[in-house]
Amino acid sequence: MDYGQIAAAILAAVSAGGIAYALFYPRLSGQARAEQRRREFAAPAAVRAAADREAQSQVRRGQVAQSLKDIENREKARHKLTIDGRIEQAGLSWSRKQYWLLGVALGIALAVVLFIVSGNWGVVLVSFLVGLFGLPRWYLGYLGKKRMLRFTNEFPNALDVIVRGIKSGLPLNDCLRIIANEAQEPVKTEFRLIVEAQTLGLSLTDAVAKLFQRMPCAEANFFGIVLAIQQKTGGNLAETLANLSRVIRERRKMRDKINAVSMEAKASAAIIGCMPPAVAGLVYLTSPGYMDALWTTDTGRAALVGCAVWMTTGVLVMRKMINFEI
Repeated sequence: MDYGQIAAAILAAVSAGGIAYALFYPRLSGQARAEQRRREFAAPAAVRAAADREAQSQVRRGQVAQSLKDIENREKARHKLTIDGRIEQAGLSWSRKQYWLLGVALGIALAVVLFIVSGNWGVVLVSFLVGLFGLPRWYLGYLGKKRMLRFTNEFPNALDVIVRGIKSGLPLNDCLRIIANEAQEPVKTEFRLIVEAQTLGLSLTDAVAKLFQRMPCAEANFFGIVLAIQQKTGGNLAETLANLSRVIRERRKMRDKINAVSMEAKASAAIIGCMPPAVAGLVYLTSPGYMDALWTTDTGRAALVGCAVWMTTGVLVMRKMINFEI
């Protein structure tokens, strides 16, 4: 017997068996069916995971949209301020009665002065209405703008305190209490009101929304947006507030730079606006009878009214040209 043929036959049989094992064993052992079942189960799981992620993304977008809508509604309500709201923005503790008493006193004082100067009852009536409705409103607006400027200058420092506190492990409410106790006015008072509102049961988002009502500036609005979105969707609050602090400081730098660049134009506008009444006053003092025709004749009165209208228009146009919103 030829042993080489036997060895070749054995090798051929082993090879055929190996090939048959590789081809038919997965089918016989059920491995292919198991793999197919795993694929069938894995595919719906992946689809469900993708659907869950899409649903979560939709929920987050809806929450952000709702937050922005709430902020837009507060912005619309800000333009419908009552007298109490204006007093609160000015940082005063007046009541509505005190406000109207001040208006009546200013109206009477202005009416008496103009009656002594002109003796015209029409001028007296107009001056009384200006003193009653205009001067108190202007005074509250002036105080509110000064208070808002102090708030915007100090607000980035308060945000830095919150960022450092969160990074060191303090809760957000503790950081707010630190600002309410140690910050400069009016930031100190505003954050104390936030803490007190939370003590009374309001959520942090609602308390910060009241901050924007009392201090209607972009900085407070940004702060409310950040906290509202973070409360609903989560995120790195320390990093977000650090970026907000940097943005507010950059806005202040830009505002100061624009004020410095436009100061020459503002000075020119002030000189141009003050020159006509100043010249008229000097002429009246040096030659009193020279200008009597302006208020003793109908033509002169019409000329005075026209001059007042044109001067007011020019002043308002110059004011619009030299004031920039940032």
